[in-house]
Amino acid sequence: QVQLVESGGGLVQTGGSLRLSCVASGSIFSINTMGWYRQAPGKQRELVATMTSGGTTNYSNSVKGRFTISRDNAKSTVYLQMASVKPEDTGVYYCNVVSAWKSREYWGQGTQVTVSS
Repeated sequence: QVQLVESGGGLVQTGGSLRLSCVASGSIFSINTMGWYRQAPGKQRELVATMTSGGTTNYSNSVKGRFTISRDNAKSTVYLQMASVKPEDTGVYYCNVVSAWKSREYWGQGTQVTVSS
């Protein structure tokens, strides 16, 4: 019914840049919030950034000023532009979508981001 497909992950050197994409498809109908979460080895999954349908953004303190979230509502796509990456940015990045009706949540399979020191 619903599918989120992430792309853009990979290996990047410290200080480099990477752009993640997530395309939502299926019977979502109306999307409220789209965002990114990540999980580093041995750690809990944490918020990276989110954006509401109205354009309001929310970033974790650890990525503020370095990462930028954006979305194309017509394409049901959310992006994460990662700049000045650090080794601590390493982890599996998951796309998250919250529907406008009943706040139903959907998750992607995740894409690995590895930052070399």
